[in-house]
Amino acid sequence: MTTPLADQAADEQQLLSRVRDLAAGFAAEAAGYDERAEIPLEALDALHAAGVTRALLPAYLGGTGLSYRAYGELVRVVAKADPSVATILTMHAGAGVALAELTHDTLGDFFAQEFLAGKRFANALSEPTSGNRFLIPQQEALAAEGGWRLDGAKRFVSASEIADYLLVNALVDGVPTFFGVAPDESVAIIPIWDTLGLRATRSQLLSFNQTLLRADYRGRALLPTDFQIIPAGLPAISLGVADAALAALADHAATRVILGAPLSHQQWVQHATADAAVRLAAAHALYDQALRLADEGNPAYFGGLIQAKYLANKVAVDVAQLGVRVGGASGYLKTSPIQRHLRDAEAGQLMAYSTEVLATEIGKQVLGVTEEG
Repeated sequence: MTTPLADQAADEQQLLSRVRDLAAGFAAEAAGYDERAEIPLEALDALHAAGVTRALLPAYLGGTGLSYRAYGELVRVVAKADPSVATILTMHAGAGVALAELTHDTLGDFFAQEFLAGKRFANALSEPTSGNRFLIPQQEALAAEGGWRLDGAKRFVSASEIADYLLVNALVDGVPTFFGVAPDESVAIIPIWDTLGLRATRSQLLSFNQTLLRADYRGRALLPTDFQIIPAGLPAISLGVADAALAALADHAATRVILGAPLSHQQWVQHATADAAVRLAAAHALYDQALRLADEGNPAYFGGLIQAKYLANKVAVDVAQLGVRVGGASGYLKTSPIQRHLRDAEAGQLMAYSTEVLATEIGKQVLGVTEEG
């Protein structure tokens, strides 16, 4: 007789197998969606149909409760194929699951059921003036009939154009507070979007003009026991990009013949690739360790995720840059996946928390620097 944990592991492996099968198709279409800067709706729908949505929702909310380790692998697989799909999935799930958790004691299962039904969610927390501190909003919501009104803006809201609900935060009586928002005419897209990488996310700047933050859509504060979908997903996006960049580098080096021999036979290529591969393996191991700690309920996991994101972001850029060096002029062409991997890798460093902010936090911890001295 199998144990519940064994059953869960088997179910997770079946889900990951379905996602791997889908990912081959995502990879074939990634360049086109990037070129057109078009949201890959078919890929998102396919992931929902494969059972990803239900798996991401914790069991107490009606889902099957994917483990952190399986979640990390899922995002890595999708990100290697198309990091824009992985980014939208991470932000959609982060917003949907968070709203289901944060409103569960007041609104019940409303957002959980909307999430399971395939409604689309977007994460609208980052403000133009708050920098990386997206959990500490600067914009004040003022009391109004039925809730509070918000004037302000949120930036880099991935797939906001197709969102049925937004996860929004604002100051209420000076306290950061979360709300679910169903976009209406008071929420407008500012047409300045045109990113260098992850173009298919269409991560827009949104303007809120007296938008009602409904009292019944208000959520509680975050808890350490909440499923940390976005912090746990961001390292996986960069790792997936790095995996794809290394594979493209190896393919180019093996097929490009220079002076009668494949480029892969040149010693400098071998040495540089060895360094990139080992550093990437170390980043994967650091991330896997953080996920294991998260599944064990060890609070040290969050610090591990911070370190994992920092290293994953840096390694992804380094591997992608090496790909351009090895690819030479051919890798610089728009028809080559190498240049797209480089653009996508750079985006990971900018996602909150950025590598600079993470470096400060990690350095302070190592050096014993506190706010007091």
